[in-house]
Parts: sequence; C-alpha cells; structure tokens
Amino acid sequence: MKLLEKHFEIALETPEGITRLRELILKLGIQGKLVTQDHKDESGIILIEKIRIEKQKLIDKGLIKKQKELEKVADEEMLYTLPKGWVFERLNNVIDVRDGTHNSPKDATGINTFPLITSKNFINGIIDFDSARRISEEDHIEISKRSNVEKDDILFSMIGGNLGNQVIVSDNRQFSIKNVALLKFYNKDLTIPFFIKKYTEYLALDIQMKAKGGAQPFVGLGELRNLIIGLPPVEEQKRIVEKINQLILLCDKLEAERNRKNKLQLQINSAAINNLIKANDEITFNNAWSFIANQFDTLYAVKQNVTDLKEVILNLAMRGKLVSQDNHEQSAIELHKEILIEKSNLIKSGSIRKQKELPAVKKDEITYELPKNWKWVRLNDFGTWKSGSTPNRSNSSFYEGNIPWVKSGEVKQGKIKFTTETITDYALEKCSLHINPIGSVLIAMYGANIGEAGILEIEAATNQAVCACNTFAGIDNNFLYNVILSLKNNFISQGAGAAQPNISREKIINTVVPLPPYEEQKRIVNKINQLFELCETLEKKIEQSSKKQSQILNAVLAQI
Repeated sequence: MKLLEKHFEIALETPEGITRLRELILKLGIQGKLVTQDHKDESGIILIEKIRIEKQKLIDKGLIKKQKELEKVADEEMLYTLPKGWVFERLNNVIDVRDGTHNSPKDATGINTFPLITSKNFINGIIDFDSARRISEEDHIEISKRSNVEKDDILFSMIGGNLGNQVIVSDNRQFSIKNVALLKFYNKDLTIPFFIKKYTEYLALDIQMKAKGGAQPFVGLGELRNLIIGLPPVEEQKRIVEKINQLILLCDKLEAERNRKNKLQLQINSAAINNLIKANDEITFNNAWSFIANQFDTLYAVKQNVTDLKEVILNLAMRGKLVSQDNHEQSAIELHKEILIEKSNLIKSGSIRKQKELPAVKKDEITYELPKNWKWVRLNDFGTWKSGSTPNRSNSSFYEGNIPWVKSGEVKQGKIKFTTETITDYALEKCSLHINPIGSVLIAMYGANIGEAGILEIEAATNQAVCACNTFAGIDNNFLYNVILSLKNNFISQGAGAAQPNISREKIINTVVPLPPYEEQKRIVNKINQLFELCETLEKKIEQSSKKQSQILNAVLAQI
C-alpha cells in the first residue's frame, strides 16, 4: 500500500484511476491484505465444517435439496496465497446458490400480484420495485418453490449487459426473480452477507471478461456454484468489510471532488468563451481573450474544453473576429450582386434550373452584427445544391461500377478521397443521380451524422442523405465547409423530433449565413486551419499525458 500511496495523486489524475483503485481495494480485501489477521480468530477450516453441518441440517429438514458433491479445490486452482486461518472452498459449499425462473410469466394487475425482478431492476445497488413487472400469485408461488427470496440474500445477475451486478435484499417483502442467481446463507451467523457480496463482486470482474453466450453474455448456475472463494474467519470478514467500506467511501469523496473540479473548469471555460463571443467592442474582446490566454494551460488540459474551443473558433470566424477586415477589398454587397448575375447566366445557359426565389433576409433572422463590408445571405446564394438517391439494392446492374457513391457516414471524413461503394453509369441514368465535381461541399442530412461536412477530392455521386453544393465564383469552398461546421448544432436542433432525425435541402438553402469578401474568406480559412492545428496538438498532448499516467498507474498496481 505504501507504493500506491506514493503515487496516489497520479492514480487520481488518470481518467480510469479511481475505478482501478476501487478494483484494487476489492482485490486486496478479499486476499486478506487490507487488515491484519488475529490468531485468536476461529480458523476458516473450522468455519467450513460448521457451515457443512448447517447445510446438512437444512437437507435433513427438506428445506434444501441434496446436490451432487463438488470437487475439492485443486492446488492449481488456488490463484493466490491465503493468509493463515483462511481456506479455499467452492462457493456452493459456503452459500446456497440457486436461480429464479427462466420463463416469462404473464403480466398481472390488481391485488395479489407480485414483482418479478430481473437485473434491469438493479439500480445503484438497490432493487427498484417501481419499474418491475408484476405477476400473478400462482406464478409467484411456483417460482418461489425454487427461489424463495429473503432479507440479506444476495441477487446476482446471470445474463446480459448487467452480468455480475449484485444487490443485497434489504427487507422481507415478497417477490420473484428471473434470470438472476440467488445466494442464500446456510447460517447467517457463519458468513457475513457484505463480505460474500464483496467477494462475488471481485469474482464478477473475471466472469464479465470470460462470459459465455456471445452477443448475450451469460453465466450458468453450475459455473457459479463451482466458483472458488477464499474464506476467512467470521470476525475477520467483519473487519475486511469495514475497511473496504472506509476506503470505497474515500474513493467516492475523491471522485466527487475531482468531478467538482472538472465541472468548475468547464464552467470557467464556458463563461470565458461566452464573454469572448458577446464582446461588443475591441477593449472588451481583448480583455476576454487576455483572461483565456493567461489561463490557457489550465483551461485546455481538459479535452472537452478543447472541443468547445473549436466551436468558439468557428463562432468568432463567422462574426468576423478572427482576422482583420480590409476596406480596400470588394465588399460582400458587390460580391453578392456578382453571384446573382452568375446564377442568372447559368439559368439562361441551361446549366442550372430556375428555382422559386427565396425571400430576402429579414431583420428578425439576424442574430448578431456583422462587420461593415459583410452581408447576410442565404446558403442558396453560395452555390447550386443537389441531393442524390439510393438505387434499388436488388438490381445488381446499378452497383460496382466506376462512379464513387458517397453515403452520409462518409461525409465525416472531411476531405473525401474514397467511398466504400460505387455505382454504374446505368444507375446514374435511371436513378435521379448526378456526378458532383471535385471541390463540391457535402452536408449529411440524416441520422446521427446530421450537420457533418466534407469536401470532395474526387468526382462522386451521393445518396439521398447527402446534399452537395457546387459553389459559385466568389465563394471559397473551404469557407463554406467551415460555415456548415459552425451550423452543425443548429442543424441537429432542426432535425430533432422525427424517428430518424433529418434536415431537408429546403432547410439548408434557406439558412441565413454571413458572407464576407472573397479574399477575407480565404484569410478566415487559413486562420481556422492554424487554430484547429493548435487544438489538435492540445488534444494529442492530453491523450499522451493520460496514456502516460495510465502506464504509471498500471506499473504501480502491478507491483502490489
């Protein structure tokens, strides 16, 4: 323990450090390394004999069934050296291991119904009866013939994602269990419930790693009964439980303090960022930035804060606060006029279709003040926007051609250089598809990827979940890419509510966005790239620091 205490601060700074400490406390406790042994305590060998006698009494009275005798614990099964006075034994020789029903009784309502508890009803170490199904008295009586649950019994989850989760029954209310093991004491004076629970929690860590059943993890009743437990004298069981509880309580307090500090750090960063964004004049902005700069190493030692910083960079970029304006450059108003002329010429030449004219940007759509040479426009004025389609999957002549076909999950690549699927010229002709040129900016419209953006570095078609923009002259495609990234949360909010979240092409082209002069667009993109590179460096440093701390922690724990 001295070695652990020496590096305790490192352990706590490691993301998984407190979890590992809890596991270590459990391990040391059940191996007899947390408390001293007392030679005056009655030995585990005598204790096991007393338990065997109590078990036989229950068999003689017909209260439990006689089972096939379990094999003695072999030397090679003894995974660690026991303290003096302890003994290795099979779990079922220490405690009666049963299970509940594996059937699905019908739901029942009204009086004389009983809760049917599964591991889903184990909430933070207690049983949540309110969320449990209820079954008839007849079904309850039938299930109770094999698993009559009583106060101080231990319930152990046998299946699913909660495998190994446990609770101690706190009262004598009547209920039935399903897909849950029941650990009942032959005599509660000979084994301490909380010690058995702590020991089986330790065993559960290994069970979870080795769980059989594939996609649905499962541990059988026979396997549980044959688990090996190191059993100390009863008085030592009490001391171990007390010490474990003391140390776990300390871990809880340390974790709460760490969470408080992390939350405070996030709040300080959020407030600092908010001050930066809302600054209405240069002095206020500079003061807000000075605070962040002075606290930079502290604020951005947390990965979430770096993620937030990226959002701030995009936000400031869209407000014209990342780079200086140049009054000698063509204004956005003049640029917008040229874009409208270009659009009109493309319509006249038949290159694009004439569409319903969108309304001018209204005052109530403007959310903040732009620099003087910028202009509010709609995304429709950035280029021509088209979505694709998915050819019939049952028609093989549509697929495995030479035309890359982008799906929404691939948009997140940023720079899109390849696709996992291709389509044929025949699909292009028959399925309302078109090839988007290199440099087109893509936005994902459906599902979990809403608002993700990418730029084509290949010519490609898309499915219906992706909208592509071929930008007009005077629009930097990398600037549009960053505009979309800055709108991601807005698009997610617009897409919420449906069974599958989605945004439409109409919502995209109607979105109001700032338009800077063309040369300023390029300067903004360069500045964003520089700052994002810094953010990526920060994230790598945080990951490397965390990895190093984990390595140190693992090295420390390996020596204990």
